[in-house]
Amino acid sequence: MNLALFDLDNTILAGDSDYNWSRFLIQEGYLDGKIHAEKNEKFYADYKAGTLDIYAFVEFQFKPLARNPRSVLNQLLKKYVDEIIKPMITEKAIALVKKHHEEGDLLIVITATNSFITKPIAALFGIENLIGTDPEEKEGEFTGKVAGLPSFKEGKVTRLEAWLKSKHLSFADFQKSYFYSDSHNDLPLMQRVTHPVAVDSDDILTEYAKSKGWPQISLR
Repeated sequence: MNLALFDLDNTILAGDSDYNWSRFLIQEGYLDGKIHAEKNEKFYADYKAGTLDIYAFVEFQFKPLARNPRSVLNQLLKKYVDEIIKPMITEKAIALVKKHHEEGDLLIVITATNSFITKPIAALFGIENLIGTDPEEKEGEFTGKVAGLPSFKEGKVTRLEAWLKSKHLSFADFQKSYFYSDSHNDLPLMQRVTHPVAVDSDDILTEYAKSKGWPQISLR
């Protein structure tokens, strides 16, 4: 069995689910448009530049989860997935995931975006296993804090190794390990697998992939 890891945003998804979730909440009247949009743009620019303070970003992104009842959030998420996310899924991305399914690989979506948003998105690809940044819950409601280590940069490696260990597995149990990503922020995990693949990658990852001879593909 091989291991197939997929970053989500701008990789198998033709867009960013975290960034667009904030825009969606503004559109639906759950966030102040001007204040939140400016901060959202700044965090997104920091992410692309590789300078994102993940804890500051998580605190910012999780505030709307804490302000609203879970029942309301669940309804909003369903509408968001139907209206915003589904159009971001391309035939090429579906075909890539299907190929790994048919080959009997262990498939995992591993993303810095919070698991509340991304679990139903992974399910659209038929992927049951998800490692995301987990929002803290108490009695079924979100607190606005993060639970455990964010799944970001080196945190993705740590979280993945812990997940595999919980299944009595390790990297050594797989003949091949694939990781598909668009972002240089994912280099720590890309350097850990046997088959890293740059997907519609940013400029930094594109140059690094060229220097290492890594495959570069487009799913758009």
